[in-house]
Order: sequence, then structure tokens, then C-alpha cells
Amino acid sequence: MKKNPAGNHYQHTLTKMWNYKWIYLMLLPVMVYYIVFKYIPMYGVVIAFKDYNVFKGVFGSPWCGLEVFEKILRNKNFWEAIKNTLLLNILTLVVSFPFTILVSLMLNEIISPKFKKVTQSILYLPHFISWVVVAGIATNLFSQQGGTVNQILNSMGLPSVPFLSHNAWWIFTYVICNVWKEIGWGTIIYLAALTGVDESLYEAAYLDGATKLQRLIYITLPSIKSVIVTMLILQISKMMTIGLDAPLLLGNKKVIGVSEVISTYTYRLGIESAKYSDSTAIGLFQSVINIIILFAADRFAKAIGEDGII
Repeated sequence: MKKNPAGNHYQHTLTKMWNYKWIYLMLLPVMVYYIVFKYIPMYGVVIAFKDYNVFKGVFGSPWCGLEVFEKILRNKNFWEAIKNTLLLNILTLVVSFPFTILVSLMLNEIISPKFKKVTQSILYLPHFISWVVVAGIATNLFSQQGGTVNQILNSMGLPSVPFLSHNAWWIFTYVICNVWKEIGWGTIIYLAALTGVDESLYEAAYLDGATKLQRLIYITLPSIKSVIVTMLILQISKMMTIGLDAPLLLGNKKVIGVSEVISTYTYRLGIESAKYSDSTAIGLFQSVINIIILFAADRFAKAIGEDGII
């Protein structure tokens, strides 16, 4: 009697799944979350190609082809939002990316385990603070009238600085708040990578007379180079994306020329003006551009000899 390889393989797979049933059970809520909130709503993308009417619904609204995209691409406010999004993301990346690596290297050099844990916890904490709270803190610190920073400057005989009402100073405040909030969380992956560096390399370099800086340049950084490149690709792939909360809560009418990003522009179109087709089209455009940037960054990484992520 011949054996059935396909049947044996199927039985073996079922046995393995049963052995790891509790792991699959823990995975189930994550799968349900992505199916319900990520995959099922994808059908709503068709609104971008329809003259959507909230009373007729998605199925009843007539198709309009690419008319919505043509309309938003002719809108100067849309391109202004793209410019502001790219500007804020690039400036945040330029400041936060190297600073995160630097902080990770500094944490890795801490000898005392207790002090290291306390320091890491303090740095991680801002990540879990809501942007509503962060915006309130920023307002109390940087407000031109009664802000803590300006009170200190006034006590020193210096004029008040319009951190939240001047375009350039608002961008500075936005970047500082973002870096403060996320820098600790960004060190987690780098610290994990640093723990995998072979200690024998440091010992050999020390015996050869290498200074701490030389060990950092010739051992530590090359050892985590692949992680740095991967994180950089992931950061670059989000160049067209900014969360709604930060620019909306920190921004105001005086600085709307730099605080109006794609997310806030989409919010005003979709929620305030009820232009659902326009806001959906902008969201789809944003996602497509992000994917293109991701592939371009990955190709560039591979071109310079790195593995990339795709």
C-alpha cells in the first residue's frame, strides 16, 4: 500500500499547530485586529473613484473615474500640505535619527545595571504620554505670554520668543517635542543590537591599544550597521506620513502655513467639509507614494551593499 506524502505532510502540520495551540491563541486577537480594522476597511478605497454621497452609500454612489484625483492635484493647498509634511519629517529625521543612535551608545556604556534601568525607564516614559498632554506641556513651556521658557528669558533681560506663533520657531518646537517624546523608544532596537556585539572584539582592540572612541568607530558602529540601515529605510518610508495629533494640537491659525500637513488637511476635508471622496483619494495617494519611497530606499540600500528589507 502506497503512502500519501501530501496526507502525511498535512497531518504533520496539524500536529505541530496543535502542539503550539496556545501561541496561535495569543496570535488570534492580533489577526482579528488586522482583519477588522486594516483589511476589511480597504474596500473603502473605492470612494476615491466615486462621487460619494453619504445617503446613497458606497454601492449607490456613481463612479467618476480619476476626476477626484485630478481635482486634488490642481489644488495648491494639497501641495502645500505635502511640502509641510516632507519638511517636518525630514527635519525630525535629521535630528532624531543620529541622536537616537548616540543616546543608545551612551546607554550601552553605563556600567551600573540599576542606573541603566532607571535611565532607560525615564527615557521610555514620554512615548506613553498622550500628545494631548505633550501639547499641554509644550504650551505651558513655550507660550509667549506666561510660558516658563519665556519667563526665564525675560528674567535674563531677553525678549520673549514666539515659539508657537512664528513659523520657524514653531517648526523648532515641533521637532524638539517629537524628539523628546520618541527618542527613548527608538533606542530599544539599537540597544538590542548592541548586546549582540562580540565582546572578544573589544578585548582584542583594547589589548592592541585602541581607545574607546576607536573601538566605537571600528567595532560598535560597523557591528550594528545593518540595523541602522534597516531603521533608516523604515523611517524614510514614512516621509509622507505624519500623525494627526501632533500638528493639530500644537498648531494654530498663526502657523497654519507650516502646520497644515497631509493628515490635518485630510481631516479638514473629510470631517469638517464632508468631502469624503477627496480625503480618501489623498489617503490613497499618500500610501502609494510611501510604498514607492520604501522600494526606492530599499533599492538604494542594496546598491551600496546592504541587505535591505525587501
